[in-house]
Amino acid sequence: MSVFLATHERTHSCGALRASDAGKRVVLTGWVQNYRDHGERIFIDLRDREGVTQIVADRERIAAIHAVADQFRNEWCIGIVGEVKLRGQQLAKGVPGEERKLKAMTNTKIQTGEVEVWIDEVEVFSKADTPPFAIEDDVDTNDSVRLKYRYLDLRRPRLQRNLVMRSQITRTTRDYLACTGFLEIETPFMVKYTPGGARNFLVPSRLNPGNFYALAESPQIFKQLLMVAGYDRYFQIVRCFRDEDLRNERQPEFTQIDIEMSFVNEKILQTTMEGLMAKLWKDVLGIELTLPLRRMTFAEAMDKYGVDKPDLRLDLILTDVTEGFKGSGIKFIDDAIAAGGIVKALRIPKNEKFTRALIDELPNFGKQYGLKGVTTVRLQEGGVWQGLKGVPDEARAAITAKVGAQVGDAIVFVADKWKVANTALGGIRLHLGDKLGLIRKNEWQFMWLTDPPLFEVDEGEIAAAHHPFTSPRTEDEDMLETAPEKVLARAYDLVLNGVEVGGGSIRIHRSDLQARAFKALRISDENQRAKFGFLLDAFKFGPPPHGGIAFGLDRLAMLMTGAEYMRDVIAFPKTQKGSDLMTDCPTPVSAKQLDELFIQVKPDLPVK
Repeated sequence: MSVFLATHERTHSCGALRASDAGKRVVLTGWVQNYRDHGERIFIDLRDREGVTQIVADRERIAAIHAVADQFRNEWCIGIVGEVKLRGQQLAKGVPGEERKLKAMTNTKIQTGEVEVWIDEVEVFSKADTPPFAIEDDVDTNDSVRLKYRYLDLRRPRLQRNLVMRSQITRTTRDYLACTGFLEIETPFMVKYTPGGARNFLVPSRLNPGNFYALAESPQIFKQLLMVAGYDRYFQIVRCFRDEDLRNERQPEFTQIDIEMSFVNEKILQTTMEGLMAKLWKDVLGIELTLPLRRMTFAEAMDKYGVDKPDLRLDLILTDVTEGFKGSGIKFIDDAIAAGGIVKALRIPKNEKFTRALIDELPNFGKQYGLKGVTTVRLQEGGVWQGLKGVPDEARAAITAKVGAQVGDAIVFVADKWKVANTALGGIRLHLGDKLGLIRKNEWQFMWLTDPPLFEVDEGEIAAAHHPFTSPRTEDEDMLETAPEKVLARAYDLVLNGVEVGGGSIRIHRSDLQARAFKALRISDENQRAKFGFLLDAFKFGPPPHGGIAFGLDRLAMLMTGAEYMRDVIAFPKTQKGSDLMTDCPTPVSAKQLDELFIQVKPDLPVK
């Protein structure tokens, strides 16, 4: 047992001391960030998760302490007892202009920069090898090295701040939901495998040979069963699992703030969730949100922004100019309109950064969305377009007026099927907003996206756009059998700065309506029973009207901390191949373990 800790208890963190603490005797513990040997004095920066304090070993004061400090190296773990002094106090004592001298010694880069602690006692808890990279924020180190030594990477101040804030987010969430009548209830991780949706991880059952559990991709069915059971308001900060390709910062395991409510409509649920967002931004970031949050239909979002999660920090708007181009004589546009497509335009205000090189890149950029071409014009004096000839004067004037272009502005045109044209120009909007510096930083733009399609219909194939328990709008129920592609859902997403941070819906609770939804999805009675039999049985016993939402905690934390990557708000993330480089997993298992599970691997795979 440490002799030091048997007689001393930490009094302050390394980020707590201020000028008002001068003269106090304190106990600090932490890691040596760096050290500077000035001969008679050794200055050490001592770090813990709360910050850094400068400590001083003075040879004249206590020679033995100085001798110990002379051995210190980066990342040694130590504890010290000492007296808090104003920085430079010993040097400035009795010297004219002492106050000015002390001010000059202050380190304004750290919160404890006015003080230092002169060491009276010290213990080295443990020594450290030379780290594979510097424990500092701006270190340029290969990501694989950082992940292999994640426990060292997590010592960096920025990551520690991120995880501290993530903890604040979960604590505030729990406090708010508990105060508004929600119960925190756990649901199973190992569940019944049901085909469809995201691919599940499978877990073999030793006690039931040949049978498997699936790791839950969400608690969806269980939280609906809790509503049937009468628990009224449920939440859970829950781990979820998806065995998918890990593109776009996805992780095989992730965390949701999962919520369900009974006896609610969209307005009640959304208002309650707005209260949660306001509480988080106030308590964690010190920012007051203006409520209620903006609402926008799916149709409006696609028409104006080309995406169902628009970034409202960017004021550029898409405009449908199909009518103005009808009969224009421009082949690629006429062909698109004849095939039932549309022409969309994006006005770019006069901007010196919008160079010819950037314009020339747009056709290639558009190809990733399936566009055959992108046309850009500049508006000159007299309403003339530079860059696209052959449009009649009257049509050109009408289009220019509709998009609101002024002399010097540019207009970007695309022509294709409705979905391709909107999605592509929406992508170009964000691309140019970033390149031209038009996206306003340090701004929080929330919005609710409402009334999306209930089904995804493509060349005769139909699928649930959300999940099969999402309720259609009441006014659209009559179209379930006759025109399912026109049915809109009682679903909603919460979007923040162009990122979907949460999504949910009002659920179907009527057996007759659920049967019609299944029929529209062409799910047979046999498949209904196989996939959802226990939920359908439960719905025979008085299910309440209910709805819910789930927020992605990892994504929310990434936005709130300003982290560039999602892995920077996750303590122990995995690579894009689902590997943990620190623990070297996944790994093969022994033949004995496989025998116990009645599993045999293919011969060409390694077995320990």
